[in-house]
This record gives sequence, C-alpha cells and structure tokens, in this order.
Amino acid sequence: MPGKLMEYFNKQPRLGVISTSNKDGKVDCAVYGSPQMIDEKTVIVALARGRTFANLQENPHAVFMIMEPEEGVLDWKGVRVYLRMQEFATSGPKLDAYKSQIARIVGEQAAEMIAVLATFEVMEVRPLIDYGQGWEMSI
Repeated sequence: MPGKLMEYFNKQPRLGVISTSNKDGKVDCAVYGSPQMIDEKTVIVALARGRTFANLQENPHAVFMIMEPEEGVLDWKGVRVYLRMQEFATSGPKLDAYKSQIARIVGEQAAEMIAVLATFEVMEVRPLIDYGQGWEMSI
C-alpha cells in the first residue's frame, strides 16, 4: 500500500487542501498543488510567506487532503494525510535547487512565489470518507 500511496499522492495534475491552525486553534485551509511525497514517510511542500507558513511556525501539525469527484458523493476517492513539519528552509541550497527545478517545469514566475521549502513527516493516513470501521484506502 505505501508505494500505491506515493503514486497516488504525487499524481499530476492534482490539487489538494492543506489545513493548519495557529497556537490558539484558529484554523486555515488553502489549495496547494506543490506537496510531493519523496518517500513513504516524508512530504515536502513549497510555501509562500502566508497564513499557512505562519500557522506552521506556531503549530507544526497539518492535514493535506486530496479529493477526486465520482458520480456519487460517497464514491469520491481521496485521502487525508496527517503531517508534522520537521524543518523548513527560507534560504540555502535546498530551497534554491527546488526553485530551479520548478522554474524549469512550471516557469520562473511560479518559482518566484516560493519562499519556503518545508519538510513533513507523515503521521497518519486516512481515507477521504471514513465509516469508523477498518478501512481500505480507496485510491
């Protein structure tokens, strides 16, 4: 299953939603296309210096949710990946290399919007719709 999760997580094009909260519990969610699973326990995310990054500096926990519509709402596919930020770079070779890669793939304008490269540990993976029983991840 982990290899299948990585393949699904990294499938492009796709968008997902990152949910974060600050130290006081004020919640934010934002649409992101940049998260990449680089191994079975690690995700990297390119961020601007916005609310998501501000929240992560106060509270390192986040959820990245990917959804794929199907005919009926209960048939939708997707996952909720629970994350904990381990480190971030606002300058240096990791960030520069990532921005260069993005500039080649998506363009210079997209690369310029990136101010932070954050590394997360995958803490838990749950299905998009959880019926409260043992589950099979539907992807």
